[in-house]
Amino acid sequence: MTMHLRPSQIEFWPLDRLKPYARNAKTHDADQVARIAASMAEFGWTVPCLVASDGELIAGHGRVLAAAQLGLVEAPVIVLGHLTEAQRRAYRIADNKLTELGGWDEALLLEELRGLMAEDFDLGLIGIPEDELDALLHDAGDDNRTPIDDDTADTIPDPLYCDVAVRRWELATGRTASRLVMDEGDQKPACRSRKRA
Repeated sequence: MTMHLRPSQIEFWPLDRLKPYARNAKTHDADQVARIAASMAEFGWTVPCLVASDGELIAGHGRVLAAAQLGLVEAPVIVLGHLTEAQRRAYRIADNKLTELGGWDEALLLEELRGLMAEDFDLGLIGIPEDELDALLHDAGDDNRTPIDDDTADTIPDPLYCDVAVRRWELATGRTASRLVMDEGDQKPACRSRKRA
């Protein structure tokens, strides 16, 4: 069996070169896209899209929608030219379903949540709905907690026009910029925020 590992073959394509798969069974409602956009604004674009040679998306439909909301014009992609059409169709399903099969160690999850709360991190950015977070923390006896701000999806960051250098820096160093918009004194490449015209 030959394993196709392509971590060094990340390319940057214009968003309009990417074609959504017309029969994509995974849906992305406006709330989820807004949450992905908020996550990308906080953590950077950390997972490249997977595409066929002709630009058809294999994985990353939600990230592309979020990128468009943020005003980004490029996406990091990995071209999976070695997959057959049947493999591409199957992988679209596998990419989404396999992650759903994992479980959570609730004790460790609670430790992580408590640590993030102690650092005043916005738990609205981690993808767990507010009611689930409240129930999880209530069941654990965290009754003196501050309310969880789940309004992240309601406040999309201003459109961002990022230098390719930021994303290349992240991918080359294996580190992610903590925010897409960085302070001028930061040693990482700059990314400028601009209002959409």
